[in-house]
Amino acid sequence: MKIVIAGPGCPKCQMTEKNVREACNQLNISADISHITDFREIARLGVMLTPALIIEGKVISSGKVPGIDEVKKTLTAQS
Repeated sequence: MKIVIAGPGCPKCQMTEKNVREACNQLNISADISHITDFREIARLGVMLTPALIIEGKVISSGKVPGIDEVKKTLTAQS
């Protein structure tokens, strides 16, 4: 599963990554987690607020830090 966190690398972006990793661990899901920090690329994806969570090319969340349970629910639906 490909997961992208889009944002400038701020504390909220770091917390988003932490929650995504924890959700993946709890669900025993192997994921390729990467970051996009270039604002032109972020805008090209249609993201206006960061941090953004993108799973398999679909923007799942933007402008907030998704909680672990929210990420788990989304990952389960994507599997």
